Amino acid sequence: MRKLLSLIVLVIVAILAIAQLGPSALPGEETTRQDFRPAPEFSGISAWLNSPPLATESLRGKVVLVQFWTYSCINCLRTLPYVTKWHEQYKDKGLVVVGVHTPEFAFEKERVNVETAIKRLGIHYPVAQDNQYRTWRAFGNQYWPAAYLIDRSGTIVATQFGEGGYQQMENAIAHLVGERTPTTQTSDPDLSAVATPEMYLGSEKNDGAIVDQQIAASRDRPYVLPDSVPQNRFALAGRWNVTGDRATSSADGDEILLHFDAPKVNIVAGSASPQTLSVIVDGIQQPPITVDVSRLYSLYSGPGGKHVLRLKAPKAGLSAYSFTFG
Repeated sequence: MRKLLSLIVLVIVAILAIAQLGPSALPGEETTRQDFRPAPEFSGISAWLNSPPLATESLRGKVVLVQFWTYSCINCLRTLPYVTKWHEQYKDKGLVVVGVHTPEFAFEKERVNVETAIKRLGIHYPVAQDNQYRTWRAFGNQYWPAAYLIDRSGTIVATQFGEGGYQQMENAIAHLVGERTPTTQTSDPDLSAVATPEMYLGSEKNDGAIVDQQIAASRDRPYVLPDSVPQNRFALAGRWNVTGDRATSSADGDEILLHFDAPKVNIVAGSASPQTLSVIVDGIQQPPITVDVSRLYSLYSGPGGKHVLRLKAPKAGLSAYSFTFG
């Protein structure tokens, strides 16, 4: 289960290659029958939002786009404008978009949190809460975000893993609903300036992102900043309780120091009570960030390159899950 910063693969199967979407129309993309398979059923859905319960079998005769996402994933959030556009543009032509919300963190399993997120994000198509990962496993999925395009016979005919490939996917959708290939071409966003991978603050997925001097068993304890923080690492200062999926500040004034290489930084965080964090980048005070409910917050947006970010929580109770970059 991985989040993808850029497009890994977009596969348009041979049935589309036979028609107007041949290899010449999709340069550089692989054509294969390997994923030419019946779409599995939606399984183990905790709740359906924006829709009564749907079934793959009952959607026969429709073109269906199934997108796996979760609301605190920056890679997923960057795909939503494209998915929303396709829903609005092709819903009256026979396209049904289903967002399968498969949570990464425990707070993303709460129905009220997902409802709040889809309202904030302006999502009006059906969203299925896949809290137990049963639909994720039924599709054999491994990524956030991931999209599976299903034709009117119920067969998966295109897959897109990660960001990018938006024009190819829209071409495939247009073909299946009987529309002309769009004349306005969509360019994929340039994310080449992002050199720092996602970092997790909890002990389960830390993967060496915290500085070596601070590696320890998960517990509540004091942390002291080292003399320097290497590139693509972070360090804690103050008293923090590190558990499986997060680091929670236990004292007023706790800090995080982050050394990153990217033009944007986000944090997935929440707070026991609302508090306004101090954000300093390269010694320059940035606009403060007020954190309350657990979700993704933007910390910095500016020139790319190597930077040092200092984040300070004025009071205990901040839970930090991950840093993401863009």
